[in-house]
Amino acid sequence: MATLTSRVLRSARESEGTNEALSCIGTGLTVRGSIATNASIHIHGSVIGPIRAETLVLGRCGYVEGDIVARDAQIGGRIVGRVFAVNVTVEKTADVKGRIFHHTISVAEGARIVGRTPWRPPSYFETLEQLPEDRP
Repeated sequence: MATLTSRVLRSARESEGTNEALSCIGTGLTVRGSIATNASIHIHGSVIGPIRAETLVLGRCGYVEGDIVARDAQIGGRIVGRVFAVNVTVEKTADVKGRIFHHTISVAEGARIVGRTPWRPPSYFETLEQLPEDRP
């Protein structure tokens, strides 16, 4: 169960004729526990626990300690854990400690990654109900 230590900003919006749900975790908010959504999530606060989302945007002030599974991941903040995403964008403000499993990846100059970035075919991500055990 998630513990909320500040206020949550959650909103649903209609985007250009499609129903796109967007969840946001604002600065000053820490969530402890699992987060799962079939839509987009923007994180500007802290999450301690695993995250599953269609699209994940980690703002430059955001922090995640745990595994991330998403179709698309845009990383601008700090991560301690693994990322499993078909498409990954690592911005210059990112600080990642862990592996980034991807099909396509873009890393901006100045981004910090301490870990490997193994390539995987798209079919690999279709079978991620159970995450692989972390190996040193």
